Amino acid sequence: MILLTGFEPFGGDSTNPSWTAVLVAQDILRAEGHEVEALELPCVFGESASVLQEAMERLRPELVICTGLAGGRDRLSLERVAINCDDARIPDNAGNQPIDEEVVGGGPAAYFSTLPVKSALRALQIAGIRAEVSQTAGTYVCNHVFYALMHWLSSTPVAAQARGGFIHVPYDEARLPQGSAAPAMSVRDMGEGIAVVVRTALETSVDAKLSAGAIH
Repeated sequence: MILLTGFEPFGGDSTNPSWTAVLVAQDILRAEGHEVEALELPCVFGESASVLQEAMERLRPELVICTGLAGGRDRLSLERVAINCDDARIPDNAGNQPIDEEVVGGGPAAYFSTLPVKSALRALQIAGIRAEVSQTAGTYVCNHVFYALMHWLSSTPVAAQARGGFIHVPYDEARLPQGSAAPAMSVRDMGEGIAVVVRTALETSVDAKLSAGAIH
């Protein structure tokens, strides 16, 4: 079982490309014979993690990939690190705006993704889909969900063999205002890219050793 998640719209937007892209990826992977469930998460601190945990307990997936929007980025970002910090620049969809709070009280400072992010990056490049390994998932609800996911996978015996991680997606190029120069990508390419990451994770037990770091 593969669990894919995206977010509901936030910040005044009417759609969220992470959810649309996940639906595209779900269709692609199901057509290939994979058992896949897609879940739309609320853009709300706390509630998003609870909804995700309930789904994981119910479905017992072997692979969980959560996605979210990173407006301003021009490619898929394979997130490497989730940090135990909620620090919201804007309120979430319920009006919550935590500042310098832990995602999980007393939890580790950070978790690394257990996806083969380097191998996935190489596979995306071969497929002609713009991608990068990112060193920060921010401190908003995306990071909140990423951290909660990795904490649950690392601390729950029934999930010991499961793998998980997070992908940020750009704006949907079809929904940019006319004349906008904001970086964007087609939802089809996003969905194809998510499917590439899923296939790579299912096929790869040891990640590739290649440079994908950052100077700053």
